Amino acid sequence: MSNSLSAVTPRLLAQGLLALRQVAILPQLVNRGYNDIAGEQGSTIDVPIPSAIAVQAVVPNNVSPSTADIGPSVVSIPLNKWYEAPFYLTDQDMMTVMEGTIPMQASEAIKSLANQVNSDILALYNSVYGYWGTAGTTPLASNANDIAGTRKVLDNQLAPVDDRRFLLNPDANANAMSLTAFQYVNQSGTDLTMRKGQIGERLGFDFYMSQLIPTHTSGTITTGLVAKAATPQAVGTTAIVCTTAASTGACALLAGDIITFAGDSQTYVVTANATQAAAATDVTVNIQPGKQVALTGGEAVSVKASHVVNLAFHRDAFAFATRPLEAAVEGLGHIITSAADPLSGLTLRLEISREFKRTRYSYDILYGCQCIRPQLAARLAG
Repeated sequence: MSNSLSAVTPRLLAQGLLALRQVAILPQLVNRGYNDIAGEQGSTIDVPIPSAIAVQAVVPNNVSPSTADIGPSVVSIPLNKWYEAPFYLTDQDMMTVMEGTIPMQASEAIKSLANQVNSDILALYNSVYGYWGTAGTTPLASNANDIAGTRKVLDNQLAPVDDRRFLLNPDANANAMSLTAFQYVNQSGTDLTMRKGQIGERLGFDFYMSQLIPTHTSGTITTGLVAKAATPQAVGTTAIVCTTAASTGACALLAGDIITFAGDSQTYVVTANATQAAAATDVTVNIQPGKQVALTGGEAVSVKASHVVNLAFHRDAFAFATRPLEAAVEGLGHIITSAADPLSGLTLRLEISREFKRTRYSYDILYGCQCIRPQLAARLAG
């Protein structure tokens, strides 16, 4: 039995990595440039974010001009996500492994891990404040204007024009595939949509469909919220004092809610739950980005309704890092080995152990993900 397990382990691990590469799409769409930085479970990886530098006129002088301090910020990626997907294989399953086919149970284990990785990256949407579309209405129903609108949001947020991706849920994707701008070769430049049901690269984005696109459920403060009267709040403020005329009970804004202020076209994301205990009491709403237009007091605050979060982003908006877990030599009925996929950058460990007259197999993966530059992403509401 030991020799059999030694032979099947590298094949099962290689097949698992290949399957993970095919299903875990999100890590391949975001920045994975931090995979080589050392780390272990529970540690963090600090990612420097460059600060803007202003140009200045050159004026010859016998004294060198002063150079402004550069203060890049740092965003940490915690390696705090460690998941396993265990399963058992029959003798017949073992034979399919040796024949080059991954068994169904192993395939389901990989699918579960991939879905977890994809979902964790998609959950980072709640840091994204760029917003386009109508909450509760599936976009792209009759034209591609929503793509152009979302692109405008990214342009205004100074996102680079290359390496942009667009993730659509099945409903929005179905609408997009019915548009002539995506179907007809003379308009799209390719017949990929008609032949394979894939959108591919269009209008400055690489399009992908995901059944895991989240729906954001907004908080219970929906009307009557205003900036606190007679309370000036300056440009750059990220903690806005508000009041509401809510008449009964407690109400709240939730992290990930999108709000706007009268007289200001910028959309803002709520970064922490804000609960108001009763009507006409103050509630502090933490937002990003910092306020773009100063408040004098009394400005109405609008809250976007619950919406599907189709997501457009530049690859540097999000970062993903994974680490190989420790491998061990065979002994005491256990085999533990790990490997990294050179194409996707994903790492996977396979542990095989004997448990009460049957053999347990377990794939596990260690990783972390973070939204490091939210200005490079935008929601298309649905």
